[in-house]
Amino acid sequence: MIIMPRVIRGARTQSYLPSPLLRSCVSQNASSPSHSCRYASTTKPNISSFQGSDFHAQIKRITHLIRTNRLTEARAVFDQTEQRNTKTWNVMISGYVKRREMAKARKLFDEMPQRDVVSWNVMISGYISSRGSGFLEEARYLFDIMPERDCVTWNTVISGYAKTGEMEEALRLFNSMPARNVVSWNAIISGFLQNGDVANAIEFFDRMPGRDSASLSALVSGLIQNGEIDEAARVLVKCGSRCDGGEDLVRAYNTLIVGYGQRGRVEEARKLFDKIPVNCDRGEGNVRFKRNIVSWNSMIMCYAKAGDVVSAREIFDQMLEQDTFSWNTMISGYIHVLDMEEASNLFVKMPHPDTLTWNAMVSGYAQIGNLELALDFFKRMPQKNLVSWNSMIAGCETNKDYEGAIKLFIQMQVEGQKPDRHTFPSILSMSSGIVDLHLGMQIHQMVTKTVIPDVPINNALITMYARCGAIVEARIIFEEMKLLKNVVSWNAMIGGCTSHGFATEALELFKSMKSFKVLPTYITFISVLSACAHAGLVEEGRQHFKSMVNEYGIEPRIEHFASLVDIVGRNGRLEDAMDLIKGMPFEPDKAVWGALLGACRVHNNVELAQVAAEALMKVEPENSTPYVLLYNMYADVGRWDDANEVRLLMKSNNIKKPTGYSWVDFSPCG
Repeated sequence: MIIMPRVIRGARTQSYLPSPLLRSCVSQNASSPSHSCRYASTTKPNISSFQGSDFHAQIKRITHLIRTNRLTEARAVFDQTEQRNTKTWNVMISGYVKRREMAKARKLFDEMPQRDVVSWNVMISGYISSRGSGFLEEARYLFDIMPERDCVTWNTVISGYAKTGEMEEALRLFNSMPARNVVSWNAIISGFLQNGDVANAIEFFDRMPGRDSASLSALVSGLIQNGEIDEAARVLVKCGSRCDGGEDLVRAYNTLIVGYGQRGRVEEARKLFDKIPVNCDRGEGNVRFKRNIVSWNSMIMCYAKAGDVVSAREIFDQMLEQDTFSWNTMISGYIHVLDMEEASNLFVKMPHPDTLTWNAMVSGYAQIGNLELALDFFKRMPQKNLVSWNSMIAGCETNKDYEGAIKLFIQMQVEGQKPDRHTFPSILSMSSGIVDLHLGMQIHQMVTKTVIPDVPINNALITMYARCGAIVEARIIFEEMKLLKNVVSWNAMIGGCTSHGFATEALELFKSMKSFKVLPTYITFISVLSACAHAGLVEEGRQHFKSMVNEYGIEPRIEHFASLVDIVGRNGRLEDAMDLIKGMPFEPDKAVWGALLGACRVHNNVELAQVAAEALMKVEPENSTPYVLLYNMYADVGRWDDANEVRLLMKSNNIKKPTGYSWVDFSPCG
């Protein structure tokens, strides 16, 4: 019986219209959805004398070829098999279904001389797994015309509707089932949880006639995913003792432990962990409810995430046997608190470090600024992956070893490792660090040929162009991001405009940023206040400073005070600037005193300049700038004795003025 093809709207493959005979089945079955829920065959078993050892060998061969992803060869063997039974057809159809080749699977299904319930279930399950409304419609169509259904059929279709959010239809089918099993209940409960309906999920769980530990585990996991961790704990305490124990109950406990750990509730996680016996038999049938390797690892991870490596190590040392995950979690815990000595000691003891372990050590040493050891681990790695290269390149870039970063970038490509979207932000940031526009443009070309730029890459491109002074190019990328712009994008563009003297444009961008409801950060306000200083906007600068504190709740940092001193000082209000410095909640740094000294130089206030210069000499003893500025100011007003004293002080302190130079870039930019 062959079903001719038809096209279902929204489906990605071809599906099929029933023959007149099957049309009659549709009309009959549509009026009676409640087929018997039992394991049944729609045909008599196709058993004949040819089903000997050769026949079973052919089925095994087809199955092996499918499992080893040689589907074309499997089909060739299938076609050469002259005598087939239903099982042969089902095996071949299953191969196509697993590869999501639903058109080919359906063609074979329609050509089958006889079908059993497995044939129908394989096709329905395939359509459900493929997702999409068109496939779900086709699964439902087969469900409606299926001569006899079993519980697997019903449960599969219910799950399909639940996964697509059609809970009303899923519930209608659930209520129409002639008989339900535990899987049926779990399917509808999981559906409610997937769609955020916690109340109904709990109600149906309470109504279950016979729940098992798998049901409890699924409910606990679903509640946690819906942010209802306390409800999950209540359900576990209430129902855990009534369940049959075993791995599923342990899984529920483990899930809740991880949930507590993710929320920083480590003490509650530990109490739950202690409730799982180390070694205990429960009930009849020797059902074992005890800690497994996941329980131990979950508890270690909770402590490590909270930075409590002492307690994490205590749990780690109590384990009778650690797996690779245990070692990696403990090592990562030490790296998290920057204790590379203990991380290294544990690394040496680890029986078989994997690539993840090596990568963690590389990142850890780079994080504390020890590039020498990071590079040593990187070179000794038995097998590097893309993460290894990215970690080492990022480490070099973070520690301003730009030459090392570019050498690694070239080397990775020589060794056949292609960069990905995680590689480029580091390389672009390196181009920004050395202000090499030509190199940055080359990397940009590589980006367009290699990946589809995501938000981090676009942000890195904006930063690179902006820092290199190519504001127009930066603005083009910024505008192309449209609604994908995040606060980093805005900060990069505002900061670029401010750095290159486009103060008005920077402040206009800040207004646009607020109109798009993007919350500014402390970095945003550093650029905004600096723009106000360049534009001489004293009152607007003060207003932005107040807004930062009162409206956005951002604690002022020393950079903000330095900008505010610069704003007030540039306007000639030097006494106000000095009052600001005296009222700061922390000690002024070189930026603050430098801003005041620069303002004193502009407005020729020698007395305050002397105060600022002396303070700057204490903060930065080897810097020649305060000496030179103060000398020049004394000379300008004819105070040669004071100027000579500054020169002698500079000599006695062995302060030398650095030689001035200019940097001209002759490299082509086009």
